[in-house]
Amino acid sequence: MYKFCELFHKTMKTECFDILFRRKIYTQLCEIQNDIEQWFDLYNRERAHSGKYCYGKTPWQTWNGAKGLVKEKQLENLFYSSAFILTKCVSDE
Repeated sequence: MYKFCELFHKTMKTECFDILFRRKIYTQLCEIQNDIEQWFDLYNRERAHSGKYCYGKTPWQTWNGAKGLVKEKQLENLFYSSAFILTKCVSDE
């Protein structure tokens, strides 16, 4: 996870901040906030990634494709399904 964060920070610096600060002098925080939000939208929804789980898709496409798996693997779902199985086994005895 640590390496992932370092790579993201490097990408944000080189693809966002370095370019934004060369193009424009910001006088208000809301100006840079808007530009950063536009970059995040590009980064997450339009820019293909070669990361571990993206395989050339955007993070948004990867997330939408995995929503069902995420819901299935959530801890409370595992807990309730395990509790149901355990209750069923005990009541069958």
